[in-house]
Amino acid sequence: MAVYTLAFIAYAVDVARRSAAKVPAERELVGAGAPIEAPAAPAAPAAALPGRGARIGYVLTVLAWVLHVAGDVLRGLSAGRVPWANMYEFALTGVAVIVGVFVVSRVWRDLNFLGVFITGLATVFLGVATVNFYVAPTPLPPALQSYWLVIHVFVATLATGFFALGSGLSILQLLKERRDSGFLRSLPSAVQLEDLAYRVGVVGFIFWTFTLIAGAVWAEHAWGRYWGWDTKEVWTFVIWVIYAGYIHARATRGWRGSRSAWLQLIGFAAIIFNFTVVNLFFKGLHAYSGL
Repeated sequence: MAVYTLAFIAYAVDVARRSAAKVPAERELVGAGAPIEAPAAPAAPAAALPGRGARIGYVLTVLAWVLHVAGDVLRGLSAGRVPWANMYEFALTGVAVIVGVFVVSRVWRDLNFLGVFITGLATVFLGVATVNFYVAPTPLPPALQSYWLVIHVFVATLATGFFALGSGLSILQLLKERRDSGFLRSLPSAVQLEDLAYRVGVVGFIFWTFTLIAGAVWAEHAWGRYWGWDTKEVWTFVIWVIYAGYIHARATRGWRGSRSAWLQLIGFAAIIFNFTVVNLFFKGLHAYSGL
C-alpha cells in the first residue's frame, strides 16, 4: 500500500506539471502589405507528453502490483486455497486485478493519464479492507468447496477491473466536455475517451455475462436451483442489465457524450454497492464475508 501511495504522489506531481504547462498563444504576423499566416500550431502541447512523474509513477505502480500479487499468492498458500473466499481476500484480489488490467493495458495503449485514479483507488480500497475487513484464513464453507469458486469469482474480478478502467475514462470524458484546459488539455479528446471507455466496457460486460451464467450453474450444484432471487444474485443481474442498457443505448440509440458516460458510472457504482453494502447489510446465501 505504501508503494501505491508513492505511485499516486508521482502521478499527482505529473498532473500538476501538465496543469501548469502553458500553450503558446497564436499570433498573427502583419507585414507592410497583406497579413502573413501564423505558423501552424503544434499537433499537441508539450504537456501531452508523459513527464518524469508519470514514468516514475508507472514504475512504482508495477512494483507495487508485483508485491501485491506476491502477497495475494502467499495469502492463498497460507489458507490452502484460492485467496478470494471472504471480503478481505476479495478486496485484496480485486484490487490486484484492477491494477493488473491498468498495467497490462500499456501493451494496447498508453493510459498513464489514469494513473492517479487507479493508484488512488487501490490505496483507498486496500486501506479500507485492511482496517475494516481483515480476518485470519479460515476453512471454506461446504458451498464454496468447488472449482466454480476459482472460475466464477476470478472472472467477476476480471470484469470489475475492466469496468473500473472504463469508469475512470468516463470521469475524464465528463471533465473534458466541461473544461478543456490545464491537465485536461493534454488528454485525448472527449470522443476518444468515450470510445476507449466503451471498448473496455464491452470487454467487462462479456466477462460479467459469463459471471452471471457461471453463478447460476454453481448455484444449481450447491443449492439445487439455478436461480433463487438471493440478494447477491439479484444485484449481479441488475449490474448486467445496466451495462447491457449502456451498450445497447450507445450502439443502437445513439446515446453518446455525457449520457453514455453517466450510464457507465452508474454501472460501476452498482458494482461497488454490490460488493460493499449488499455484502455487509443484506442477508442471503452468499454471506461468506467472514465478518
